[in-house]
Amino acid sequence: MLKGINSLLNADVLYTLRAMGHGDDLIIADTNFPSDSIARETVLGDLLRIDAPAAEVVKAVLSVYPLDTFVDDAAGRMEVVGEPNSILPVMSEVQSEVSRAGGPNPMISIERYAFYERAKKAYAVIQTGERRFYGCFAFRKGVIGPEEN
Repeated sequence: MLKGINSLLNADVLYTLRAMGHGDDLIIADTNFPSDSIARETVLGDLLRIDAPAAEVVKAVLSVYPLDTFVDDAAGRMEVVGEPNSILPVMSEVQSEVSRAGGPNPMISIERYAFYERAKKAYAVIQTGERRFYGCFAFRKGVIGPEEN
């Protein structure tokens, strides 16, 4: 355990988040997402896991991970097939955490197969314990300025 760091953030996740640079993408996915096969195509090449609901994982990650403020797609959600404007409860919960961290409101909507393609180009994938459908999100890493902690 480390003081001041959310206990959901295991050593592998912390190492990866620290290694990522400005503009790198992080995927946080539900249990149904093809996380292992997609993760093999990412920069990291290995799957990370945090067995907790998506909103809890996003809250933990965003406690140490700055979102990019230079782009419009810093935070995105996989859209519901055939219903791109639908906002499911898991999406609302994650949006609350993104907003609390100063991220965009609303997150952009990403078509399912476009989301898969973005995920393959990401730095890493974290598979959560989220069992609700469409609990899949993409976050682009920002910067921490010289005056920030």
